Amino acid sequence: MRFKNLYKTDADHSEKMQISQKSSEYINDLIRLMPRTGTGFDVHAFAEGRKLILGGVDIPHDRGLLGHSDADVLIHAVMDALLGAAALGDIGRHFPDSDPKYKGISSLRLLERVGGLLSERSFKIINIDAVVIAQKPKIAPYIEQMQKNIAEVLKISVSQINIKGTTTERLGFTGREEGIAAQAAASVAMVGVN
Repeated sequence: MRFKNLYKTDADHSEKMQISQKSSEYINDLIRLMPRTGTGFDVHAFAEGRKLILGGVDIPHDRGLLGHSDADVLIHAVMDALLGAAALGDIGRHFPDSDPKYKGISSLRLLERVGGLLSERSFKIINIDAVVIAQKPKIAPYIEQMQKNIAEVLKISVSQINIKGTTTERLGFTGREEGIAAQAAASVAMVGVN
């Protein structure tokens, strides 16, 4: 009798293990398909003799931003947010500033490559929310074009992109007009993968 009960217990255990394994696979599939969020932050100092490019828009200003590429601080923050959401590292890993081929490159071209990396791994962008932190210039007149530029490059709708501007009330390096910072958050989801 004891052996019979022991055998039954082993069968129950085996069945529970199979159920547990199937549950674990199901949970892993759910986790893989859930939306993922990443954040990005970038900062560049102002420099004489450079264009000020934000969101791919050439904004009239007495100084531009210093950087290896076009120093588009907004696009850099967006790229890092997207890469982070997909667990693909950061822009320094993919586009190192020590590589001469990225010297002066349009950050929109780099963003397009980030979009390609996401597509290759079956990620779709859900939304992007970004803020440009600058005392000057005011970015409100340019936001719509920034959204259009980003949407076009990433092949998503403008309705999936939110950009806003803020100041630090004259505090810190942005308040002293020494540079511009940007923060971004992005959500992505994996689709079409069995």
